[in-house]
Amino acid sequence: MIPGMTVHLDRVPETLLWTLYHRALEARRSDHLIDDPMAIELVERIDFPFRERFGGSQGLAQWQALRARRFDEEIRRFLAAHPDGTVVALGEGLETQSWRVDNGRMRWVTVDFPEVIELRRELLPQDERRTLLASSALDFSWLDHVEGDDVLVTAQGVLMYLEPEDVRALIAQIGEHFPTFVFDAVPNWIVGRRLKSGSGYEPPPWSWGIGRTDRRWLRRQGSLRRLRLPRGRGLLIRVVGRVFLSVWRLDYSSRNS
Repeated sequence: MIPGMTVHLDRVPETLLWTLYHRALEARRSDHLIDDPMAIELVERIDFPFRERFGGSQGLAQWQALRARRFDEEIRRFLAAHPDGTVVALGEGLETQSWRVDNGRMRWVTVDFPEVIELRRELLPQDERRTLLASSALDFSWLDHVEGDDVLVTAQGVLMYLEPEDVRALIAQIGEHFPTFVFDAVPNWIVGRRLKSGSGYEPPPWSWGIGRTDRRWLRRQGSLRRLRLPRGRGLLIRVVGRVFLSVWRLDYSSRNS
């Protein structure tokens, strides 16, 4: 990693720094809910005013960590069944998930904007089992670069920033190529609203949220299951986490059978 590297991002790409910071904030706690030393190291090495820009909300940090842990658990479950399988992470940003779940045999493909891929090349270690594809998730050419039958596709913190028609197109395309998709979503009633942190930072407004119509459409694509978030510290976090965020697993087997 390059010490003191200055990073300049805005709008949706800046959210990768927001999620990285809060994951590291939780990982620093002695009673942390996620073990992520690489996130801590990244925040220390990147020359960016994290606290001034994003504040220091322990509740938001815990919420981010619980979401990441839910994805970790689902990926580990996939790798237990398919040790040599491939995980495709759409819009991964500076997630360090592939090292948290690494079984020493899996393959990992990151699909993200060119400027984000360049950051990953400069800030994170590379090896032959990890592939970086500089592409929007909506440029479906990335689908042709993923090989193998045992593939799990994930999208963490991605779909809510896409337009509804793009979300449906992406989900349908994934189902044409791969068996399983794990993603998170916000409720549709919150779409278009802006959330403020204690520091005044406003993430970009969300464009898509999951509602009854979306669930009905998704169930026509395959078997849809909502995944329970891990248990957090305190009742408030459990309630808020369930209201504002959901993680879903879509298995296309019934569609493709």
